[in-house]
Amino acid sequence: MNDIQWLTDGPMPMPAIDTSALAGWITEVARRHDRIVGPLTYIFCNDEKILEVNRQFLQHDYYTDIITFDYSRGRMISGDMFISLDTVATNAEKVSATYDAELLRVIIHGVLHLCGINDKGPGEREIMERHENDALSLL
Repeated sequence: MNDIQWLTDGPMPMPAIDTSALAGWITEVARRHDRIVGPLTYIFCNDEKILEVNRQFLQHDYYTDIITFDYSRGRMISGDMFISLDTVATNAEKVSATYDAELLRVIIHGVLHLCGINDKGPGEREIMERHENDALSLL
């Protein structure tokens, strides 16, 4: 079985997620992108922590829902993913989604980045959203 760790930073409570089911889902999404799952670490944090990480490592001065550090090699995906639960909640309200649905979208968003899908260039956001929706339909 793959090595997926689920951690919290600071006083953040662990989200109510079925980590075993999510591990199987992540593995299947990776397989559909011709990847295998290596060590993955999810760190759930608050907005202050994600801003700190964004400033320190990316020199960005803004909040975001996820920051993915990619350690993948070849077909094996591996990485650390910081997820701001504060921003997930804010974004869920903005798009009229449930918190749980938005959290799942962000969890798989990081995996899709590790699979080589980008979302910053022209037209890439739409491609990422399509892959997110395809992955969510597997649940």
